[in-house]
Amino acid sequence: MAKKEEKPEQAAQGAQQPGGGAEQPAPQQNPQQQQQQRQPQRIQLEIDDSKVVATYANFCRVTGTPEELIIDFGLNPQPVGVPTKPIPVTQRIITNFFTAKRMLHALQLTVQRHEATFGVLETDVQRRVRPGAMPAAPPPPQPPQQEERK
Repeated sequence: MAKKEEKPEQAAQGAQQPGGGAEQPAPQQNPQQQQQQRQPQRIQLEIDDSKVVATYANFCRVTGTPEELIIDFGLNPQPVGVPTKPIPVTQRIITNFFTAKRMLHALQLTVQRHEATFGVLETDVQRRVRPGAMPAAPPPPQPPQQEERK
């Protein structure tokens, strides 16, 4: 007769079931220990970026399947108005949705820090380039004028 393998979870459950021995209460943890267990540990990764090729992109297209996300990057030579020529896509990233969600979170944090330092980013190109679309900057302060004394 073949011996049945027990998983550690099953062995622990068997010890707590009736007839399997005395039940032992779960060890009490203080709130700090519980907090540490819930937080993911930060891991230092060594990254080799010696073969990176940097490419500028001002256009992206996002498509995908139920399993993967496809992000195409390209350079739109005519960023204002409707492009008259096809936009050349030069880079394609294919990733899973778990990585995409982590990337989304990292990008959100980075953009929030940038806006906190430099001001809100206007994503509507027409409002950025059209004169009068943005409120005019106040005139610079004038130095105080000195009065002539007689």
